[in-house]
Amino acid sequence: MYMNAPRRTFLSIFTGMFVNGAARSEGQLTAAPIIDDLGREAPIATIGTSWRLFTDTVMGGVSRATMTRETVEGREAIRLRGSVSLENNGGFVQISLDFLPDQGPFDASSWSGVEVDVFGNGDEYALNLRTTDLTRPWQSYRAPFGAVPHWETVRLPFSSFAPNRTDIPLNTHRLRRLGILGIGRQFFADVSVGGVRFFR
Repeated sequence: MYMNAPRRTFLSIFTGMFVNGAARSEGQLTAAPIIDDLGREAPIATIGTSWRLFTDTVMGGVSRATMTRETVEGREAIRLRGSVSLENNGGFVQISLDFLPDQGPFDASSWSGVEVDVFGNGDEYALNLRTTDLTRPWQSYRAPFGAVPHWETVRLPFSSFAPNRTDIPLNTHRLRRLGILGIGRQFFADVSVGGVRFFR
């Protein structure tokens, strides 16, 4: 269970941007390679924003899930577990992370994609990306991946992300949020994340 994180001062936030290798340019934050290495107090990620849990209950669905920080097979992880239900036109559970506290544009255009260290139950999940170009909550860019019952690094090039309910192409200059998603069928989701990074 997460404890309340201490308040961060303006100085610590400002310093953290440069410790993480990021720099502001034309109102955007340029991406450093590490998104989260789970080195900070949960649920705060390396980039300074916090992991959050979402389910389809925000849209009238009945799926249920939990997000915990725990040790999974000897490794610190953010763990998503829950029952995905298709009742009431629902069907998803998700943990997500904003790239910036103000949900502004985050420039990842110097990288080729995202890689995630995952441990799961053998089911298929998806990595979701949202940009500041999208205005509807159901719009995203999605890349599926399998989560096997041992630690494995899944590498997802930006070219593998398919538009979901939008005709707007993915603009990696304007990333807003990423999410790990169990969606689209009735099943028990159980997937752990041990690290998230950009790669070239």
